[in-house]
This record gives sequence, structure tokens and C-alpha cells, in this order.
Amino acid sequence: MKRNEKAARIQKILDELHPTVPIPLDHVDPFTFLLAILLSAQTTDKKVNEVTPALFAAAPTPAAMANLSVEEIRGYIRQIGLANTKAKNIRRLSEMLVERGGEVPRTFEGLEALPGVGHKTASVLMAQAFGVPAFPVDTHIHRLAERWGLSDGSNVVNTERDLKRIFPEESWNRLHLQIIYFGRQYCPALYHDLDGCPICSWAATKKRKAEEKRADRERRRRRRK
Repeated sequence: MKRNEKAARIQKILDELHPTVPIPLDHVDPFTFLLAILLSAQTTDKKVNEVTPALFAAAPTPAAMANLSVEEIRGYIRQIGLANTKAKNIRRLSEMLVERGGEVPRTFEGLEALPGVGHKTASVLMAQAFGVPAFPVDTHIHRLAERWGLSDGSNVVNTERDLKRIFPEESWNRLHLQIIYFGRQYCPALYHDLDGCPICSWAATKKRKAEEKRADRERRRRRRK
């Protein structure tokens, strides 16, 4: 099966399983959404949603956030991974936004110039806050694209490029979230029954299925020691 044929079948399954795809990070505007995305690195969305209400209540705007000290910001997000670095980035980011008029940039270049904002973070904001076609590649998407044979898994840059080539541009923003939800519900990284998966069962190669079974057996063997 060619990649574009596989992509079309995958898209149909995702539309059936996840017809609605709410944004998993709670926010009220582009600024709070940007901070939530930044905080979500190496942390679950659930944990981010637990700590951001108090942070956003204390400082709902770039100007208010810039008036907080790094220590105060860290106090709100201390349960989040990399809290110290993220607190520093949030304060400097907020200061830069104030210097530039208080508005969140609506370009990739402008966003990626901010502290702590990489291409994936910028892509999520551009797609979900501003409706600009983008295909943010997180760990779920990178892993599943390789597992399904849509990309070679060499790096996230190549994965993003490959996915953009085989899926229609108008579907990118929706597919980004659909694949994340599918990965969480049906397609975990470890101890996954590829033969029973709605997509892996036919999209993954026999070689890939055998490799993952061997890896799972080895993990179980190590755990028993």
C-alpha cells in the first residue's frame, strides 16, 4: 500500500474514532495558551491544567506576568517538570511581549524568537489559536508516524515534512490532535498489541510487529530480574 493510500485510510479511521478533538490544554487567550504549551514540555496536560488556573488568575496578561518574580512564577508551577527553567522563560517571554506591545506574535518567526518557544510550541499555537495550517509533531505523533510507516522516524523534522506531504493541508490542524488522542487511547508506546490495534493491525509491517514483540518480551524479562 502506498503512503498516500495508507494516509487516506488512517484519516478515515481517525475521523470515525475522534470526530471531535477539543484542545487538551486549558486557556483563555493566545497568551495563556502559549504559556500552557510551554509548560507542557516533559509534563502531562493534566498536570499543566492543575497548576495554570492559579498562575493565570495571578497574572492573566504579559504585563502582569512580567511583574512577578521568577521565584513567584516558580511557586505556581513547582509541580511541573523543569519548573525553574520554565519560570525564567515565562518571565523573560512576558517581558519581551510587553516590550513589543503586549500581543502574542502571529508568525512562526516571531514566536520562535521567544524564550522557551521552539518550533513545535509555535506550531501548536499557530494551528490551534490562529488557524494557520501546521502539523506539530510531539512524541505521540513522531512515534506513530514511524510505527504506521508514514515516516522513517529519523527525526521530528523529517516526520513533519513527511506528514505534510501525504495529508491534505486543510486536515493538518485536526489530524494533529486526532493522532494525539488516538495514541493515548489506542496506541501506547510500550506493551502494545499491534495486531489488535485499529490502525497498527494493518498499517505496521510484519517486521515492525515482530520487533516490538521482541522488545516487549525483553522488557518483561528485565522486570522479572
